Parts: sequence; structure tokens; C-alpha cells
Amino acid sequence: MEGNYMLSCLVFFPMAGAVLAYLIGRKNKTARDYAADCIVIMEFAAMLYVFCMYYFSWKLKGNPENSFGYPSSYAIPGFCGMGLYFTLDGFRALYGLIASFMWMMSTIFSKEYFAHYRNRNRYYFFLLLTLGATMGVFLSADLYTLFIFFEVMSFTSYVWVAHDEKAGSLRAAETYLAVAVAGGLVMLMGLLLLYHETGTLHMDGLYESCRLIMSGTGTKYGSGRKVLYIAGTCLLFGFGAKAGAFPLHIWLPKAHPVAPAPASALLSGILTKAGIFGILIVSCKMFLYDMKWGTLILLIGVATMLLGAVLALFSVNLKRTLACSSVSQIGFILVGIGMQGLLGSGNGLAVRGSLLHMVNHSLIKLVLFMAAGVVFMNVHKLDLNEIRGFGRKKPLLHFIFLMGALGIGGIPFWNGYVSKTLIHESIVEYIEALHLGHLPAGILSAGAMKGIEWIFLIAGGCTVAYMLKLYIALFIEKNNDQAVQEQFDQLRGKYMNKASAFVLTVSAVLFPVMGFMPGKTMDFIADFGQGFLNPGTVEGSVAYFSGANLKGGIISIMIGAALYFILVRKWMMKKKDGAAIYINRWNRYWDLENAVYRPLLQGILPMIFGVICRICDSFVDGFIVLLRKTVYRDSKIPHELEEGTYLTHVIGTGMTNLVHLMNLTFWRKRPRREGCEHRLVLKYEEAQENSTIIRRSLSFGLLLFCSGLILTLIYLLWM
Repeated sequence: MEGNYMLSCLVFFPMAGAVLAYLIGRKNKTARDYAADCIVIMEFAAMLYVFCMYYFSWKLKGNPENSFGYPSSYAIPGFCGMGLYFTLDGFRALYGLIASFMWMMSTIFSKEYFAHYRNRNRYYFFLLLTLGATMGVFLSADLYTLFIFFEVMSFTSYVWVAHDEKAGSLRAAETYLAVAVAGGLVMLMGLLLLYHETGTLHMDGLYESCRLIMSGTGTKYGSGRKVLYIAGTCLLFGFGAKAGAFPLHIWLPKAHPVAPAPASALLSGILTKAGIFGILIVSCKMFLYDMKWGTLILLIGVATMLLGAVLALFSVNLKRTLACSSVSQIGFILVGIGMQGLLGSGNGLAVRGSLLHMVNHSLIKLVLFMAAGVVFMNVHKLDLNEIRGFGRKKPLLHFIFLMGALGIGGIPFWNGYVSKTLIHESIVEYIEALHLGHLPAGILSAGAMKGIEWIFLIAGGCTVAYMLKLYIALFIEKNNDQAVQEQFDQLRGKYMNKASAFVLTVSAVLFPVMGFMPGKTMDFIADFGQGFLNPGTVEGSVAYFSGANLKGGIISIMIGAALYFILVRKWMMKKKDGAAIYINRWNRYWDLENAVYRPLLQGILPMIFGVICRICDSFVDGFIVLLRKTVYRDSKIPHELEEGTYLTHVIGTGMTNLVHLMNLTFWRKRPRREGCEHRLVLKYEEAQENSTIIRRSLSFGLLLFCSGLILTLIYLLWM
């Protein structure tokens, strides 16, 4: 072992704590809740210590590896060199701190939220296991370690989605697991291809190896670039599945409405960022400054950004709207990552924008999903028509939700505005560079990029529109049922306890602080975490509140207001019994999972492969029959040794005699007569024939299988 053991403790301490909390929970549920709180608080404190030590090293010395005696790597050796490797840099320290902070807040909130739930012990067990796995992902130094913890994280978080064990929950969990497993298998193929081509999976050495191959000097066969693109696409599929990128976003709108709110906050805020982390590794370590790769990521990001925004605008379910919003915000981040590849060495704005939007989205979704959890644990409903007016006369919840809505809407002086402005300015910068001829023209022309800029602004406008829809429904409008509204109003200070109020308030206050002082907060975060992304230069400081930068935000706000008052109020609402209600205008046949994926995987593909397998099986059977009738001139079964070999016949006969001996001695079994001696003889002859076929074919097949294993082992040892 080498390096600092703290990195390993950050990963395995929550996992050990999960077992301890589970055992405590079997005796005392209240003690279990406090034990879980203590574990996540200790994890956050440990990560904060590591963050501070790394910060002082980075700030004062500029070399964290050798400052303050604080090495930033750790290894747990394994077999054949395939151990677990952890490391620390600015990005990892930053996201480890954010992950532990969010887990601490959501765990504290879980105590009240799960007060009347079943299976709480199971929930806390997998909550803490997933924390350890997530820390393992963000602290991993190589892709093998990342893959191990990535898959553990997928399987442990599956339990969150299936927690209610209702039909809808189990179906959503099935979709989540199917996407995760498919993504993991494709990712594994990509890792094997990558290792075969580069000889390494360590992230630090990956860039140099891939750079040599992409330049054509690092491969013997001249096909290295093609193999790298295939491997990168496989990795993009696996990481994109977890991130919720189009077209693998299908699990997000299904999982969040049925998952508990604290789990939804973590699924949306952190687990999707684990997928983004993987995409960043591929983009910044394998295909740095690669225009083709950047274009691919950009186009996926544009589709994800716009589709998620449209889905959220159509939704009439509180948590589904927030889930589709997560899809859209992941699209914004992917647009920033794509612009990193297109801008080349001048990608500083795109790097900072995508990093900051990752951080902003994580924190904002923590607040919004927990606020939705407050609504659900009081009303046990999520439909906007049923929860309408719940937030009236609840100033604290009003403030908390408003801070999240303004942040994610990109309103000036809130944190989301800063990151969206940087990504937007990177698009504008690229268009200007194309016009001036400073960058080579790629697949996308300046006109196409101008269209992408407008899609970016329209998606931002959709964000404003659907958050305005949620805000007005919850806090401005009254419920159509006056008796229900009176029940809502009577709750006032009784709708959440002090611990939950503290958690939500502290988290929500961060957004205006970060937005009002971007130079001291947002720029610090970007400076600290951007080293992992290989940033280019940024000329001068960014004037976030200049007229040119405010213009983009104002355009999105105006588009959002128009969409709300024209589209939502006029088309997505209708009168029923004299009162306006929200209606879902999204056609159920447009559901990608039900319209494409399930029919394809459950009907069409099994039918096609079934026909192919039947044809192949018939061909093999026909070929064997042809050989037996021509070359081998086979005789009838079971005379002598026409099937199998002499060795298999001897072994099979010996085993048959042993069975007869056991029947006559220990087991004391006799053949049962069935009416007459003639039928017994026929049955005995039939059994003998079947026995001969089975023992010869099965034993011969097993011998061949064992021989193949032995030869494979010899080959591996020799290699």
C-alpha cells in the first residue's frame, strides 16, 4: 500500500457503517436513525478535512503531492496488478465534498420523511453502501476501479427506486436496472478495447497513450484511431446511461416519481454526475481537443437539453417535472463538454461553465427534490391539481423553493445564471472564431452553431416556464377544493420539523450567495476544480453582469414568460366544473421506452434471434444427420459404440452399475411393475436407450469442455 489511507477510509467507512446501522436497526430503529446521521456527518467532516488540506497545498505550494506531507494517492494491490487505485485532485476533492454534503443533508431529512415508511432498515443500509460506492467512483485513479464502484453504485441504488414495492415502482426499477446493466456491459467492452490498444487504464497515463495513437505514431497496425473511437463510444454509452443522456434518459422520468424524495435528490444530484464524470474522462483524457468527438457530445447534449425541457414543460407531476428538468440540465452540461472539444486550447469558458453547472445542478436538485418531499410527506400526492395551493401561507417553504427555482432558471444574481452564461458565451466565442477563421471549420458551420445557440436559449426559456408553472401552482394559486385548501393552510408551521427546515434552509441560502458574489465563490470553485479537465486559457476576467452577458439571460426569461402565459395557461389548462385544471398534453404513444425499447427487446429482437437460432439449429442437425448417413454410416442406437467413444462408454457403464448397486443396497429401490411383464420390458428397453444416449453425449461433452478449459489455462499461463 502507498499514499494516504484517508482516501480508502472515505470509500469503505460508509460501507462498514451500513452494516453497523443495519444491525443496530434490528434492535432499535431510533438508534439506527441517529447512527446513520453520525456516519454521514463523520464522512462529511473527514472529506472536509481532506478538502482543506488539499486546498492549502494547492493555494500555498501549488503542488499537493509533496506539500504538508499529504500524498494524494492510495493503492490496494490485487491479483495480476488489478488492484484498487485512488487519487485526489481539485475536481475529486470538490465533488467528494459535494457528495458527502448532499448525503449528510438528505440522510438527516430522511428521518422525518421515512417516519411512516416500511423497510427503513433496508433503505439506510443501501443508502450508506451507495455513498461508499459513489466516493469510490469520484476518487478512483483508474478506469478499472471506477468501473467496479460504478457497478456497485448502480445495483445498490436500484433498491431506492424499488423501495415502495408497488407495481409502478417495480416497473421503474426494472427500467433503471436494465439501462444500468446494459450500460455496464457496453462500458466493459469499451474498457477491454481501450486496455488492449493503450496498455493502461490509469487516467494519468491515458492521455499520453491516446495522444500517440491519435497522431498515428503509437500503434503497429494503423487502426488505433478507429479502435479508440469504438472504445470511446462504448464508454460514452455506459456513462451516458447513468448520466441520463438522450436516448438513454428513459429511466429518469420513470424512477424519480416513485423513488423516495431523499433518494431522488441523490439520484439526480450526484449519481447522474458520476456518469458525467466518466464522460469527462473520455473527453478530456482520450479525445482532448478532438473536434469530431466534441461535435458528437455537443449534438447529444443539444438533443438531451431540448427534449428534457419539453418533457418537463408538459408534465403535471411535481417530481416527474423535476426529473425531466434533470435530463435537460444534463444536456446543458454536455453542451459545455462538447464545446470544450470544438474550441481546442481556447476552451477555458466551456470548461468552467460545464464544471460550474455540474456543481449548481447538484445543489439545486438537492433543495428542489427535498422541497417536493416536504409536499409529498404531507399530502402523499404529486399531481399539480391535487397539491395546488399547498405552499400558501408557508413562507419558509416558499423561500426555499423560490431559491431553487431562480437558481435553475438562470435568473441573474443566482448561481445557475453564472454557469449558463459561461456555456452560452463559449458558443458565441466559437461562432465568432469561425467567422474570423481563427478555428478550422468542423462538421458544424457557423449557421448551424447559431441555430444551436437559439436552441440553448429556448431550452433555458422552457426551464423558466416549467419552474414558473410549479411555483405558481404551489404558492400562488388556490386549490380548486376549498376544504382541501383550508387543510393546507392549517398546517403552517407543522409541515416539517426543525431538522428538516434547517437542512433545506442552509442548502437554499447557498444559491443567492453564490450568484451575488460569483467572483469570490463561482470563480474559486472553477479555479480549484478545473485542472482535471485540462482547461485552456481565459483572456481576462468574465464580466458576468455586463450588458452582453445579461442579454442571453434576459432573452431566455422572455421566452419562458411567453411559453408560460401562451402555451401553459392557454393550451395546457382547461376548464372543468368552472375551475381551471392542468392537463397532460403529452401523447402516451410518444413514450420512447414503451414505443421503441420494450417492443424491440421483448418482441422483435427475440423473434429475429429465435428464427436465426432455429435455422442454425436445423442446419447443424441436418449436417450431423448427413454425416451419419454418408461418412460414418451410423447404426441404430444403442448397439455397441456407434455414439461417443470407448472411454465415455466405459465411464457411463460404470456409473450405471454404481447406481444399480446403490439401488439394491443403500437406497433399496426396485423397478415398479405396471400391470404386465411385457410393458415392463418395453419400458426397461426405452430407459436403457435413453440412458445410453445421455451418458455418452453428456460425458463426452463434459470431457471436451474440461479439455477446453485446460487448454485455455495453459494458453493464459504461457502468455
